[in-house]
Amino acid sequence: MDLHPMLQAMVAKGAQFPPLSSLTPQQIRAGDLARYAKVPRPDVGDVEDRAIDGPRGAIRIRIYRPDLAPGHPVIVFFHGSGFVICSIDTHDGLCRQLCRRTGAVVVSVDYRLAPENPFPAGPDDALAATRWVHGHAASLGADPARLFLAGDSAGGTMALVTAIRLRDAGDAIVAGQILMYPVTNHPDPAPPSYGTRGAGYGLSGADMHYFWGHYLASPDDAAHPHASPLRNASLAGLPPTYLMIAEYDPLRDEALALAERLTTDGGAVTLRHYDDMNHGFMSWVGLLDRADEALDGACTWLAERS
Repeated sequence: MDLHPMLQAMVAKGAQFPPLSSLTPQQIRAGDLARYAKVPRPDVGDVEDRAIDGPRGAIRIRIYRPDLAPGHPVIVFFHGSGFVICSIDTHDGLCRQLCRRTGAVVVSVDYRLAPENPFPAGPDDALAATRWVHGHAASLGADPARLFLAGDSAGGTMALVTAIRLRDAGDAIVAGQILMYPVTNHPDPAPPSYGTRGAGYGLSGADMHYFWGHYLASPDDAAHPHASPLRNASLAGLPPTYLMIAEYDPLRDEALALAERLTTDGGAVTLRHYDDMNHGFMSWVGLLDRADEALDGACTWLAERS
């Protein structure tokens, strides 16, 4: 299928602006909230900002509750970022939708970003926040036995790497993970989709090289299994995974490779391939019909496991 008409219009408008590689991370961040200003932000029962302790200092989190009753499932959510941009504020609308549609407590994590805090600061924050949510679930109105991870793009990487690290530590505290077009491997070598889907559809292959260049403190970190989760020796023993893939995405092939690896290593994988979507389409929930359809599918999957 062709790229969805709404996304075609957005890509055409975006082509009028300078490429990301010509801007500093600070310049890109300055426009983050404006890009998401039109996204609906529906009411939920309660929203609270907090700061929790992390390995490098305080981590900001935002807690969304459907109501103040106890015993809800809980989703630890990591926003997309290219490891460099965005925040819990840019993804406020998506987290509100997750809370409303699942009836779960959603805890959105403002993990540290590069280049000020390069790898492994982000994954370390993600792990610390997940452990904190599990340990404090009851006080949040949540059930620690029904803890899920979720994230889009680099946030999907944070979720996946957190699940891997918890597995390696023998901590079976995650009931499932929702990964939205995650970053799974450093592009050296780049997969074919960096060529066929790497220009003219929004996120570009050049953008991804830009983000990786800021994220890694050393080129040697590219092969680290917490930076490139596809490079883990085994992906066995991970929680059930709901994986969304967009066709018009330079990350398409590495996400497909993740689905194959998870399946080969004995994992339970539900794959949804959206053939008229591009990278980042879930940011437009409430505005884009296919994004709403995709979120409803993920929420149904979660409900069946909680």
